[in-house]
Amino acid sequence: MTESQKWLLLAASALCGLLLYALAPVLVPFAAATLLAYIGNPLVERLTAWRLSRTLAVVMVFLVLLLLATWLLLVLVPLLERQLALLATKLPALLDWLQHRVLPWLQGYLGQAGTPDLGVLKGYMTEHWQSAGGVAAQLLASVSRSGLALLGWLANLLLVPLVTFYLLRDWQPLLARLHELVPRRVEPEVVKLTQAVDEVLGAFFRGQLLVMLALSTVYIAGLWLVGLDLALLIGLLAGLVSFVPYLGLIIGVLAAGIAAALQFQEFMPLLYVLAVFGVAQMLESMVLTPWLLGERIGLHPVAVIFAVMAGGQLFGFLGVLLALPVAAVVVVLLRYAHQRYLDSRLYSAANRG
Repeated sequence: MTESQKWLLLAASALCGLLLYALAPVLVPFAAATLLAYIGNPLVERLTAWRLSRTLAVVMVFLVLLLLATWLLLVLVPLLERQLALLATKLPALLDWLQHRVLPWLQGYLGQAGTPDLGVLKGYMTEHWQSAGGVAAQLLASVSRSGLALLGWLANLLLVPLVTFYLLRDWQPLLARLHELVPRRVEPEVVKLTQAVDEVLGAFFRGQLLVMLALSTVYIAGLWLVGLDLALLIGLLAGLVSFVPYLGLIIGVLAAGIAAALQFQEFMPLLYVLAVFGVAQMLESMVLTPWLLGERIGLHPVAVIFAVMAGGQLFGFLGVLLALPVAAVVVVLLRYAHQRYLDSRLYSAANRG
């Protein structure tokens, strides 16, 4: 590669970065559709292996995704609304517990005089959180006040499934056209890297989503058996953030422990809560992660947290959506660069020296 070609490549990369930053809000539905298409493509490939046409296979997978999304909207959202309303009624008791138990203990332990008065915050929540159960209705009402916002929301809602359908249908032709653009001299290395990236991304998306779903189910079922009123809300929260190792466990234990202490005011339910998360943790480490993920991802928890925070800071919701896929690609490229360095003359000469 000549010097002018290097500068041209650098300028093109900088221009792509600027365009990505400027168009981040517009690209969100396209990024979401691409992720959905990537997750659904292996199922389409399996159906086409059974001698179904590509279009028919895409229609079947698309209908499954559509039914799942409809179920989430019609069943899960109302359940979460009721859980949020129940949480709102328990917040005053939580503030009382903080005011009269936790803060005095902190004062005695830290040796600081005076504790903040949470009575004002409690009164505000009691006054304004009575309508917390109508979250979806309030959201739709606020969106409908602005015609432009409503049109944009509906456009994105329709755009995601539409783009997902076309990407699933044309996935193989798109990959073939991208393959044709790769220079023949570097084609073997590019194909090798692409396969490695696909393995990492496939392991993360399909495996991690299944792990999160399984953990959420275990958390919800276990906390429901304990008798915790907020089992659905806490179980879903702990399961959704479990893509960062131990974060779901920590958040789940703290939230469920506080909720159990407020609801039961006994010691044994706390032990049951710890048992639920202990069993779920053993199930994750001994069964779910080795079976569904293995050792193919290689993303350190610190790298995961940094990627999500950096992506959100730079590109907003689009950055959060693409943070982990980009981090996985970077990990593959770093492994490749590390191996090239170990095979280079520079490394050999340094060892001989």
